[in-house]
Amino acid sequence: MCGIVGYVGLRPCLPIMIEGLKRLEYRGYDSAGVAVQTPEGLRVIKAAGKIRELEARLPKDGLTGTVGIAHTRWATHGEPNDTNAHPHTDTFGRLALVHNGIIENYAVLKAALQAEGRVFATETDTEVLAHLIEKYRERGLKLEQAVVKALADVEGTYGIAVMCADEPDTVVGARKGSPLVVGVGDGEYFLASDVAPLVDHTRQVVYLDDGEMAVLRPSGFHTATITAERIDKAVHEVEWDLTQIEKGGFPHFMLKEIFEQPSSVRNSMRGRLDVKEGLARLHGLNLADEELREIRRLIILGCGTSWHAGLVGKYLIEEHARVPVEVEYASEFRYRNPVVGEGTNVLVISQSGETADTLAAMREAQRRGSRALGIVNVVGSTIARESDGGVYIHAGPEIGVASTKAFTGQVAVLTLLTLALGRLREMSADAGIQLARELDSIPAKMERILERSDAIRTIAEAYCHHNNFLYLGRGYQFPVALEGALKLKEISYIHAEGYPAAEMKHGPIALIDEHMPVVFLSTRDSAYEKVMSNIMEVRARKGAIIAVATDGDTEMTRQADHVIYVPQTLSMLQPLLSVIPLQLLAYHIAVLRGCDVDQPRNLAKSVTVE
Repeated sequence: MCGIVGYVGLRPCLPIMIEGLKRLEYRGYDSAGVAVQTPEGLRVIKAAGKIRELEARLPKDGLTGTVGIAHTRWATHGEPNDTNAHPHTDTFGRLALVHNGIIENYAVLKAALQAEGRVFATETDTEVLAHLIEKYRERGLKLEQAVVKALADVEGTYGIAVMCADEPDTVVGARKGSPLVVGVGDGEYFLASDVAPLVDHTRQVVYLDDGEMAVLRPSGFHTATITAERIDKAVHEVEWDLTQIEKGGFPHFMLKEIFEQPSSVRNSMRGRLDVKEGLARLHGLNLADEELREIRRLIILGCGTSWHAGLVGKYLIEEHARVPVEVEYASEFRYRNPVVGEGTNVLVISQSGETADTLAAMREAQRRGSRALGIVNVVGSTIARESDGGVYIHAGPEIGVASTKAFTGQVAVLTLLTLALGRLREMSADAGIQLARELDSIPAKMERILERSDAIRTIAEAYCHHNNFLYLGRGYQFPVALEGALKLKEISYIHAEGYPAAEMKHGPIALIDEHMPVVFLSTRDSAYEKVMSNIMEVRARKGAIIAVATDGDTEMTRQADHVIYVPQTLSMLQPLLSVIPLQLLAYHIAVLRGCDVDQPRNLAKSVTVE
């Protein structure tokens, strides 16, 4: 979840690392630090808070050195403060280490190291690794060998970068469960937790897999297993550029990404949707038509927003392809004894492709004999590499912690999958053509909704001081209600809950009064009259009503306090449109409340710990 940047080369490393940390701010963090090999020796500086707090502590003349590591921390063990910030050092400050992940057996290791007389300065699990490596260095091992020995002792997950004063030109990185990538430059090498800090310097990268390490020196780098067996890794080229991770004139990344959705959804469909024939072609699944026909059951795994997209996918696939679908929280799937039998395929959804719970659940399903298919955004991510097939959503880098364009990209791809499966089963050519045509029109309809952002901001002004919201929808709109409530919680810190509209009577109705705004997903579909009855029930109890309704629905203006209109589309495609007003409503409320919408408290973009 944290950010790592390392540099080995001929240029001053500090400016490169600080800029790299800023590129990683979107991941979420609570402290930051750097370690630099200076002419005077290894120098470590760190601070709780934002990177600007770290910058304020740096010497005015900088830290002279061309080798260093840096880190942004998201706290797990030990509160966020200066002491617990990374990098951590050994007893004598000769070695520095940064770490993403959790060392599960740290307590046992710490007790053994303390029994040997080693003194710990922090509350973190990470410091154990620094002392372990120190222990093996004292036995005469080189840094790379000491890291290998130390990692053999630990249980848990890690992405690490290590350096020591005795080998001042070397940085060692290793990963198990937490992503790490090597950037290959001209006479210089980089190490980072994702490619964002690298694209300004190089497009050539090497993705480390679990159980692998890299050793970087100015003269070159090599890769090996964490048992010290040399391996050759392919060098990949990053396809996106720096402009895609900049705000482009928008005040926040989240707003930029909301407005990018017409183009990102087009990208998710490009080359895959045949409007004339009513077909979808998803060659990345690595499945022949006959294999797709043989799928008897699907299990969709995801967390958070990806889970909500999966729920939309369940409704789509079951209704139009007639394949039974279960949607499971990835975090729960592997801790029970799931039934994964013949004919079952697992579909894993993750924006980053690195979500720890989703990755572990996918591996568990594969261990049980299931084929695993991935829907991910980040090219080269671990899920993309380890799945048996899959589809990139091609949304481009998503920097805002609260996911927006990834959700609509995931739903668009799930719709394409539905079309592909449906046409192989019971969906007629006419129905396929109708769906394909309407799906092709969605980006233009999204643009019409985005033109109403200012009107949605006016509604936000009326409700930004409320502390509780209820979101209600039926059918395809129920997952949208869940997603709308999640967006509001994530970035405005307002308590919000999503429910099926009919379930309101089974408990939540007790909460409704004039202080409880209720957001209804009330577009024209088969459940419209039922939802209208639920609206009347809220009105009778003086609840404030915000309705997302279909263009031209004048009746809704008589029943709701505020109405946000969206274009008409097929019921199955309505989530792609209805979610956008809820994203904008959450965004505007959060801004009006003075919240940091791109880096909300306690959250991280890519959750790489369990």
